[in-house]
Amino acid sequence: MSSVKGMLAKLLESELAARGVNSLAPHDCEEIVERLIERLTDLELSLAASKIKDEGDL
Repeated sequence: MSSVKGMLAKLLESELAARGVNSLAPHDCEEIVERLIERLTDLELSLAASKIKDEGDL
């Protein structure tokens, strides 16, 4: 895991603990961060494709 993903996972773990959620293991937080990054990448690609399509329709 990259250091950025590791830092994000640690931040997530800290934020959850501050809200009383202590049932997730560090590995769970890493998996959540990985999935969020994947979903954000998919969204970014979808928005870029939509923008290109809209520019082509002009």
